Amino acid sequence: MLTVRSLRLLACLAFTSPAVYAQFRCPSKNGQFEDPSQCDKFYDCVDGVATEKLCPDGLVFDPLNRKTNKCDQPFNVDCGDRIELQPPKSNHLCPRRNGYFAHQDESVCNIFYNCIEGEANQIVCPPGLHFDEYSGTCVWPDSAGRTNCGEPEETKLKDGFSCPKTQTANKHGQTVAHPVYAHPDDCQKFYVCLNGVMPREQGCSTGEVYNEESQKCDAPENVPGCEDWFKDTPVAAKAGNKKSRRRRQV
Repeated sequence: MLTVRSLRLLACLAFTSPAVYAQFRCPSKNGQFEDPSQCDKFYDCVDGVATEKLCPDGLVFDPLNRKTNKCDQPFNVDCGDRIELQPPKSNHLCPRRNGYFAHQDESVCNIFYNCIEGEANQIVCPPGLHFDEYSGTCVWPDSAGRTNCGEPEETKLKDGFSCPKTQTANKHGQTVAHPVYAHPDDCQKFYVCLNGVMPREQGCSTGEVYNEESQKCDAPENVPGCEDWFKDTPVAAKAGNKKSRRRRQV
């Protein structure tokens, strides 16, 4: 038999148990809908009944995502005023269990971690690029805007060449990703600047010289100043015996 005390207890339970979800009204009977204040919380509505759920730590809910799983990386989602998040579940490399995160040493800007359920996978950016947490990708240093970054290794060759700081554009005005520069003293050699910053010395095949105009290896007679590069002199001795025939353009 139920006593007055039992009825009061049941009444309290009936009032408090669904209170977590009673504050949220499903916009439609079925679907997933964002929490108004917490970006990684959402409600799964079935027949008008809302069930509160959380995205995996590090991901946030995207109401515009048409996929069944609407939890995505923060840089892909506009949270707007939904600024609250669940408490982080972090470890020494992953500030949250899921996401893309910068190296723990602020001076290391070209290395980052892709964390999947707390497992960190180290990724190295292509030469000359820095990791940008706001886009989750490697971008040009100016776009990343990071400070105190250490200088990347091998930015200067043994002969002193380093890639010009200014970006090179083609005839259409587009930035050249890997610009090429003629060697100042050797008609057969040239430099390739990977991503505009990492220099690599390259050379044409024997009998050809580098043509700055076409940016290709060409016959000596087609390159002013290099017409006689292979004439009457052993190929191996050319670089040491010839005087500078080019003027480096930087």
